[in-house]
Amino acid sequence: MRKIVLSFWQLKPVKWLRNIRGFKLVYTPLLAIVLFTAVMGVILGTLQLQEKSQQESALFRELSFAKQRIQLRFSNNTDIFQSIGRDYLNSIESEKDQANVTLQAENLLQSNHEIVQLLWINEDNIIEWKVPNNNAKTTWLNKPENAHTLKEALKKSSELSNATLRPAYSQFITLDVPLDDPVAKDMRHVFWQTVPQLAGVDIKGSIAVLYSTQAILEIIPGELKGQYRFTLLTDDEKVLAISSDRNTPKRAFSNQTSLDIGVLSPNLVLRIDTYPPATNLTFRMLIGVVLGLSAFVIWSLWSVLKQMQVRQEAEANLRTETNFRSAMENSTPVGIRAHDMNRSITYVNPAFCEMTGWSAEELIGQKPPFAFWPESQKAELTEKMNRALQLTHNHEKKVGIEGSIIRRDGSIIQTRTFIAPLINEKGKQTGWVTSLIDISEPKKIREELAASQERFVTVLEGLDAAVSVVSNETGDLLFANRFYRERFGDSPKGHFDLAGQDASKHQTLSQFDINTFSHQESGSNEIQIIDSASGQQKWYEVRRRFIPWVDGHLAQLLIATDITIRIEADELARQQEERMQFTGRLTTMGEMASSLAHELNQPLSAISNYCMGVVKRLQGQLDPILQKDIIPALEKASEQAHRAGTIIQRIKGFVKRSEPQRKSCDIGEIINDAVGLVEIEANRHRLSIQSQVADNLPLVDLDPILILQVLVNLLKNSLDSLREAYPLSSRWSAPPVSISADLDTSIFPAMLRIQVTDAGAGIDEAVIERMFEPFFSTKNDGMGMGLNICRSIIESHQGRLWAKNLMDTEQTKRSGCSFTILLPLETPGSQANI
Repeated sequence: MRKIVLSFWQLKPVKWLRNIRGFKLVYTPLLAIVLFTAVMGVILGTLQLQEKSQQESALFRELSFAKQRIQLRFSNNTDIFQSIGRDYLNSIESEKDQANVTLQAENLLQSNHEIVQLLWINEDNIIEWKVPNNNAKTTWLNKPENAHTLKEALKKSSELSNATLRPAYSQFITLDVPLDDPVAKDMRHVFWQTVPQLAGVDIKGSIAVLYSTQAILEIIPGELKGQYRFTLLTDDEKVLAISSDRNTPKRAFSNQTSLDIGVLSPNLVLRIDTYPPATNLTFRMLIGVVLGLSAFVIWSLWSVLKQMQVRQEAEANLRTETNFRSAMENSTPVGIRAHDMNRSITYVNPAFCEMTGWSAEELIGQKPPFAFWPESQKAELTEKMNRALQLTHNHEKKVGIEGSIIRRDGSIIQTRTFIAPLINEKGKQTGWVTSLIDISEPKKIREELAASQERFVTVLEGLDAAVSVVSNETGDLLFANRFYRERFGDSPKGHFDLAGQDASKHQTLSQFDINTFSHQESGSNEIQIIDSASGQQKWYEVRRRFIPWVDGHLAQLLIATDITIRIEADELARQQEERMQFTGRLTTMGEMASSLAHELNQPLSAISNYCMGVVKRLQGQLDPILQKDIIPALEKASEQAHRAGTIIQRIKGFVKRSEPQRKSCDIGEIINDAVGLVEIEANRHRLSIQSQVADNLPLVDLDPILILQVLVNLLKNSLDSLREAYPLSSRWSAPPVSISADLDTSIFPAMLRIQVTDAGAGIDEAVIERMFEPFFSTKNDGMGMGLNICRSIIESHQGRLWAKNLMDTEQTKRSGCSFTILLPLETPGSQANI
């Protein structure tokens, strides 16, 4: 009903009635319905007010009755408590009388469910007994979280009672109990009442009673609680107890009053709410029928008026739409013309007349070929128009026809024509409507853009750098120039390799990253990747940045320039610089060797001369036994000084790149000399050297001093390896360093083979590859020149020197190292002399 009335007012009936004043038959039933509805509304309102007044009166009576019962119960309980207290004070000397008092208290608790517990507190504030002692309710009172709160509240109530000498109450206490326990639910809100027992003006004790607010509502008769909902509230509207969880209707009647349960009691409010009363079905049906009939009549009138308004609005809308379409056609720059089924022009808008320079009267009635078509294109344009009209007649897709129009002043404009069928109200086609757009300027711009794009693509294709664009969202390759396609194909993998990203883990950037990278200057990185075609390492200088693509989405632009030649040139320059530095250091060492040779030759010559002079002075003057011990030692010292001078001279000559001073030598003697020089140091470290020289070895043309220097260096290195592998306490078990000489007949021609072998920890493969390089050393105090000079000496003799690790029997770990020297038995110079 309400919805119909609102719709009725929305349709503005006053305006309708003014527009249809000739239809006087509408007024009479409408006025009757309005008067009838008004009278029924007054009657229903009066009945409603009367019923509401009766309900409020009944509600107040019931609330007063409930209030009276609760206050009377508390008053009676106070009298009973005072009686029990007096009886207990009088029965102190009789245990039987005390038992009767306790029994009386228990009976009181059984009849009054609002009492949870009753205590007797003596004059020293000590609880002598309590009823009940233990049950389901008192269990929750003894919980630690509740006991302290109850004790504090009881203390305050007792102090107030003792101060005023009258019954006093505590504030309401909320206990921590589970809501799903029906027994504990009644214990949610409690309070104390303390009743002092006086003997004159002296307090002999007091009775403390713990009340449950939920159980107080049980004082109200069940009949009233079935019809009304009672609620106990505090001053701040906190709910202490409620008789039913059933909700009351929104328009329920309510009333409330304050409860005076004692002089020193907390403020307590009792509220009553009504439940919906039983429905008077007959009365309501009668009202419903009357209202329904009234609504039906009003709806009928409303429908008639609505149809009239709809018709008038349709006419007004039609006029508005016609005016709108006319204004739109007159204002649009698009030329519009209509054709009948014979293809004659039946309508043109002002824009078409302005486009052609012809008036509407001149254009209407023309048939193709039209006078505004260029003479040279009339046949072509007629064929295009016939084909487009046929497509639209068959309800196929609309086709735009590109053509030309010659204006009356002789100028030509380029146009695009769209054709659509003209359908009447019966759904029958009566012609066509065509719209023309001047595309002269856009076509010119399009052609210029195409030429510009072609030039730009030509430049990109001719670059000797890879240019690629990849979508940030999908990771697809959007553009790649010729250089990129030749190097990386049509896959975006090359782009991600150059960008240092994993194509399988492509992630889109957040809006924050997009804003950051879009305004960031592009930097360059040097990337090394493997060319898939040649398999070679290629260096690229990569520049990238994020740009908005043509579709508006973010894309990554990358330009990679092949700088492999430049990198290789830089590397070659670096190596040349290192060689120059090495050459400089060798020159410095040569100068140092020359200086050392000059400075050491004099003292070494003096040592040799002094030793030989001493020998001559001692010969014939000492005991023969002493001569046998001293003279050989002095001769050896002189010989070693001479040998040291010879070595220095040979090293000096080698540094000056002079040829070795060769002579035919017995390799066994050189090995024995080397062992003799190193054996002293070996014995000092508790190590030994073992030599094995094959029999009948031929004499070899070589420089004995330089070869001796090589063997001494290799033997010392082997001893150092054993010292590191074997600690001092276990060197007695260390195998000796072995030096051997034989002929290697596995090659042709046969060569002299010298091997120095130790049982140390071996040499790392990485060290073996570099150990012969100048200035490379694994020793903290090493110069890194020993093995390099050794290889240089051997190679100057047209020989070879290399090292090889020895493995254990299981081939799992290194068991030592072997240095091998191969020297030719005959030098090229000796063969030439033969």
